Amino acid sequence: MSSSMVCKVEGLEFVLERVFEAPRDLVFKAFTEAEHLKHWWGPRGWILTVCNVDFRPGGIWHYCMKCIDENQGDFFGMESWGKAVYKEIVDGEKIVYVDYFSDAEGNEAEGMPSAANTLTFEEHEGRTKLTSRSQYESAEALQAVLDMGMEQGITETWNRLEEHLQSIQ
Repeated sequence: MSSSMVCKVEGLEFVLERVFEAPRDLVFKAFTEAEHLKHWWGPRGWILTVCNVDFRPGGIWHYCMKCIDENQGDFFGMESWGKAVYKEIVDGEKIVYVDYFSDAEGNEAEGMPSAANTLTFEEHEGRTKLTSRSQYESAEALQAVLDMGMEQGITETWNRLEEHLQSIQ
């Protein structure tokens, strides 16, 4: 059902690539509108309890993920706040933003790695090739997010995106 995903590390970048069975404008919308994001953002068993999107250069997306899956042990009931600050937007094609761990007020979490992210959306015969490049300030910062299980988390997140796209077409 889902197409395979490429995850690789290139220098200080964590790179993801995947083809989605959906038109480019729809995949782009899924990343830019709260109505879409709250259906798929985050690993399995997590929901967005807060999702405020101000989608424009200089705008901020502030969100809270909460674990509602009792099978996830210590994570159950946990909340994780995040913040994205949009830098550049090319409608339907590209989103550049800086990703931070934050608190409920939107303050960036000290000592937690941030990433400069570039998402590109390429039309491919009615399907969409999505590439995500996350650049970290240091090898240590990149290793820290890998150690947190980012690869599994993002794989589950993009699987949920695939399911969401299927359900709305």
